[in-house]
Amino acid sequence: MMLEISRAALDAIRAAAAASPEREVCGLLLGAGRRVVEVRACRNIADDPTTAFEIDPQALIDAHKAARAGGPTVIGHYHSHPTGRAEPSARDAAAAHGGEVWVIVGGGEVTAWLALDGKRFDRLTVITTPAKAGAEQRGGRN
Repeated sequence: MMLEISRAALDAIRAAAAASPEREVCGLLLGAGRRVVEVRACRNIADDPTTAFEIDPQALIDAHKAARAGGPTVIGHYHSHPTGRAEPSARDAAAAHGGEVWVIVGGGEVTAWLALDGKRFDRLTVITTPAKAGAEQRGGRN
């Protein structure tokens, strides 16, 4: 199984994680199926963002409204593990819903995963694609 995402989007995710090495950064993956057309940085509202992430609910509401108006669909999200590995943690597994794509940055690596049933993940092969004209990455607040 594969995830298609542009090199520019992966670079934006890496840059966000590098810019905030002490806190988990997070954002939405927008697209269709397993093809990311946009990454959208979101504010992490977790009680302790040094060890957890929670995407700002308003960002999710806005993304779902935009999708209903014809924009790309929320297919998953990304987040960083500042002191961990680029693989799902026990906390990630507890929060996962089947069918979601998870991109995780940690230990200098970026990996992609498909949540199967809330406890298990399959690793996705990341296929990078050329960036398309227009906004590929939208900023947000961490």
